[in-house]
Amino acid sequence: MQRKIQTAKTIITALPYIKKFTKKTIVIKYGGAAQINPDLKEKFAQDLVLLYLVGIRPVVVHGGGKRINELLDKLQLGTEFVDGMRVTDEKVMEVVEMVLSGSINKEITTLLNHHGAKAIGISGKDANFLKATPLENGKYGLVGEITDVDHTVLENLMNEKFIPVIAPIGSGGTTEHPGYNINADLAASKIAVSLKAEKVLFLTDTPGILDKEGHLLSSLTAEEVEALKADGTLYGGMLPKVSACMEAVSGGVKHAHIIDGRVEHSILLELFTDEGVGTVFSQ
Repeated sequence: MQRKIQTAKTIITALPYIKKFTKKTIVIKYGGAAQINPDLKEKFAQDLVLLYLVGIRPVVVHGGGKRINELLDKLQLGTEFVDGMRVTDEKVMEVVEMVLSGSINKEITTLLNHHGAKAIGISGKDANFLKATPLENGKYGLVGEITDVDHTVLENLMNEKFIPVIAPIGSGGTTEHPGYNINADLAASKIAVSLKAEKVLFLTDTPGILDKEGHLLSSLTAEEVEALKADGTLYGGMLPKVSACMEAVSGGVKHAHIIDGRVEHSILLELFTDEGVGTVFSQ
């Protein structure tokens, strides 16, 4: 009986947060171990379906770098990285689109549908809802920078009770253009801003932002982020994620979160508990 009572208490604890976020849009960047580990995939799907069923409007943006690397290796197509960005020519772009818009996107939508949601997979080419131009004047080939998000496409889908699952492929604007490879973190940020989302969550393989002693920093402002960059605490692969968080909150998203996707039900723990499980960014 005590276990049943504790279960009821847990549900009641989450109730104020459910009330707060009902009918609000929450963008989730899905990547890392949560996208690869079979058990974590199931927990992710359960989290999303729970959000969906209590009236929250989730939007999923996913990456797929590891799977892209695997297929490029099988096809014996070398891949080059400059400044941490995958240099993308037309052959590589074909593989990127095949993996992101094809296998990964449909795998996620199938998983969510199986668990009881109504998910639909799209890329930025669909209805030209993500328009892009070459990043840094083509320095990285067909790596793109989003110039416009047609949020009405996503709003219409959510109004019809769909969960949009987005492959970050940008439209090049012509029928002959192969499209643009878009960084999934930056795509999630731009989409969150365009939708005036309540929150954007980035699932990663770290507990959040750590100080130099390895302690979790549970919250950060723009000024604190700049100080951490200056003293070398923030560096490397975490910089693009932090930049995406700051871009989101400066664009009007109330909060951006970096959370540990390796923790079961990390999305629910971040949204529905007082403590949360990661780092939250605010203006």
